[in-house]
Amino acid sequence: MFIHKRMLLMGALAVAMSALAAPARADAIKQGGSITVAWKDDLATLDPAIGYDNENWAVIKAMFSRLMDYAPGSPDLVKDLATDIQISPDKRTYTFKLRQGVKFTNGRELTADDVKYSLDRTVNPKTQSPGASFYKSIDGYDDVTAGKADSLSGVKVIDRYTVSIELSHPDATIFHVLALNFSSVVPKEEVEKWGADFGKHPVGSGAFKLGEWTLGQRIVLERNKDYYKPGLPYLDKIVMDVGQEPSVALLRLERGEVDVLGNGIPPGRFLEVTRNPEFSKLVVHGPQLRTSYISMNVNMKPFDDVRVRRAINMAINKDRINRILNGRALPANQPLPPGMPGYDKDYKGYPYDPAQAKELLKQAGLADGFSTVLYSSNIDPDPRVAQAIQQDLAGIGIKAEVKSLDEANVIAAGGEPNRAPMIFSGAMAWGADFPDPSDFYGPILGCAALTKGTWNWAWYCNKAVEQEALKADAMVDPAQSGDRDKLWGTIFEKVMEDAPWVPIYNNLRYQMHSPKVGAADALYVDPTRTPFNYEVVYDKTVQ
Repeated sequence: MFIHKRMLLMGALAVAMSALAAPARADAIKQGGSITVAWKDDLATLDPAIGYDNENWAVIKAMFSRLMDYAPGSPDLVKDLATDIQISPDKRTYTFKLRQGVKFTNGRELTADDVKYSLDRTVNPKTQSPGASFYKSIDGYDDVTAGKADSLSGVKVIDRYTVSIELSHPDATIFHVLALNFSSVVPKEEVEKWGADFGKHPVGSGAFKLGEWTLGQRIVLERNKDYYKPGLPYLDKIVMDVGQEPSVALLRLERGEVDVLGNGIPPGRFLEVTRNPEFSKLVVHGPQLRTSYISMNVNMKPFDDVRVRRAINMAINKDRINRILNGRALPANQPLPPGMPGYDKDYKGYPYDPAQAKELLKQAGLADGFSTVLYSSNIDPDPRVAQAIQQDLAGIGIKAEVKSLDEANVIAAGGEPNRAPMIFSGAMAWGADFPDPSDFYGPILGCAALTKGTWNWAWYCNKAVEQEALKADAMVDPAQSGDRDKLWGTIFEKVMEDAPWVPIYNNLRYQMHSPKVGAADALYVDPTRTPFNYEVVYDKTVQ
């Protein structure tokens, strides 16, 4: 499993220099067929600079290409659009040679100008990309985010098929960042043609292209016949039925009408499914690099008082929440999940201690408690867990109104500076964009992420901690990996002293598919923040 592997920049170079190949069985797999995926909510956007939720991440990954990628079902970095990479001795300049002849689905060839345009666009504040802060190590980032420049000075077009990226400081995560969906290459003319609606009319160079989007009903992806990876993808079509309650989706899977449960096994039938000899064979399970948490907006009263935030950490009964989840998670006490480098297995975190929580509120001048709002997704079991949190808060005098909304609206609320005092992430648990501890800091707890549309829903910024994080990311030598892990552990302990989060649980993955889905393990195991990898899935009925 990918969570047991270590991926620092320099340690990944040998792997990154290899070409991305199809699975070993590729010569035996026939193209054709389709699968149907059921989702509760419609996709908010297919713009790779903006999309960042469980539904759209995998679809965007399937429709667009990037300089770097991961081997299917693996944490191993490989070249994607890049065919050759040259690295300067000071580890600050990276020069990429591009594949020639790669076409966007509008028929135009992809060039180095498109790579630069796409990175510039993601970082530009006008785009409101939640992934902009990933690129903070690229020269010119500060000027672009401050509105002083429209493009990154560190991204230079050398010729039609060559682009260089210069960093302001060494960055151990840069190859991982260039494998993110946010680094997907888009055609400028299509973005300008559609404007804010580009996310509904996406044009990329990935394995699939958009065939149909009937809002609130279905999305159809079609195989990109001009895709540059020989033999891929296998499927002719992916149908996504949206507006499907998870319980209905499971019934449809049992009837052979659905092949993949986008929202997972509904909690009410989890034990039945996993204990059924026939159904259990269709379940893929294992650990995940994910942490579910409560964020507290440190700029909104009374959460600007660390005593209040610490009190809430002590008020939540995580063992009871795990019982609600039927044991599909492990109680969490820090942002990093087990298995991630930097995770401190000896760290105890805040104990469950309602009496001490009340004392802290008293010290903060809130002996009688206060009223607040807790946002949550409306996908089961999140509303039930939110109610349990609501009850725990009531136990120390805090009256929390629960607002259960679809994921897109919860994300939007968290991305506004003073709108959401508390958010339970639930099904939107933070999952690794890439298997490195910095990913659990920069985009969700780092100062650079304090922009509209952010996933730093706590609006937390500790500049001293930020400097330590920059120091950790500059440690690119594999010989420093142990020291780097220790530094990240210390960083997250300091974050927990400030208590912008209540870590609730670390997810265990349980997904279900129909008998016709081939390469199910590759479908569900991926180092990115969603488990679905559609490029290598095939339809057994056409084999």
